[in-house]
Amino acid sequence: MSITVEEIKAALLQVIDPNTGKDMIRGKEARNIRVEGPRVLLDVELGYPAASQVAPIRQLVEEALGKLPGVTAVEANVYFKIVAHAVQRGIKLKSNVKNIIAVASGKGGVGKSTTAVNLALALSAEGARVGILDADIYGPSQPMMMGISGQPETKDGKTMEPLENHGLQVSSIGFMIDPDEPMVWRGPIVTQALQQLLDQTNWRDLDYLIVDMPPGTGDVQLTLSQKVPVTGAVIVTTPQDIALLDARKGLRMFEKVGIPILGIVENMSMHVCSNCGHAEPIFGVGGGEKMCADFGVDFLGALPLTMEIRQQTDSGKPTVVADPEGKVAEIYKAIARKVAVKVAEKARDMSSKFPSIVVQND
Repeated sequence: MSITVEEIKAALLQVIDPNTGKDMIRGKEARNIRVEGPRVLLDVELGYPAASQVAPIRQLVEEALGKLPGVTAVEANVYFKIVAHAVQRGIKLKSNVKNIIAVASGKGGVGKSTTAVNLALALSAEGARVGILDADIYGPSQPMMMGISGQPETKDGKTMEPLENHGLQVSSIGFMIDPDEPMVWRGPIVTQALQQLLDQTNWRDLDYLIVDMPPGTGDVQLTLSQKVPVTGAVIVTTPQDIALLDARKGLRMFEKVGIPILGIVENMSMHVCSNCGHAEPIFGVGGGEKMCADFGVDFLGALPLTMEIRQQTDSGKPTVVADPEGKVAEIYKAIARKVAVKVAEKARDMSSKFPSIVVQND
């Protein structure tokens, strides 16, 4: 009794990718299905970094197809491929960066930079090539959080090499100034500095560039929306009303400039006592989820307020690398996976497929 490709596809309709919630056929992950007698061979292409997900997804596929009558062996080649996705109209993608993700907040002090660095590290842990751009010109914190000191090198006198640690490529104004020196700059100089950091850093074939934004909705945010090809934005808030008020403004700003909101992260959702483990919602309950419901965006996850997160980040080894198997690192990894899946579901960038048309008057 020989198996048919149609029967295999029918079986794959019942195999759900746990990260996308879609089956292998409608999610367009199953490819190149071949039948060689009693053997079934196929490729499964995931659109998000999934080093930890390859084995369990392969097992799901092989178990489902192995139950079909007449099948004696299944070989599922599961891999991931990250491509460039569409950005704002009229802005060209960067040749060396596939997807730029802005991590923003309406106000300072909500843990935006901590979220940005752990998001970047979590994507890297899943096999992606990731960079982080510290766009907070007035208060750069990524050099300390990433445990990096020193100045970037330049090979041609015009561009600079990103500094690296924990597998991430990093660029920050903090590498070029004295840590105690205040940045007394007007808006135009700040936006020019952001543009130079982005354009004059020799990013090496990044799948994702995480941009740690300054708080608020000012010059840097406007420059980012008008001149930088952004795939999507992640909004960081805490549950308290005043933080949510400002976060809503930040979300509205990205909507107005045509940058999709990938979701909302709620920091400090629960204080966990380091002595007894008692958990208490000192900043309120459910604010981030309510904001998601109001705006129709995804709730990416909630993080506790713990001393360990602060200590690990201050020491230059953020949670995802300091305690990769811990509960908090798992939350960051789950958030990163949701962000990557949201990016993968966006329309692909097709601008590179079309030739440039130049009209000349002879």
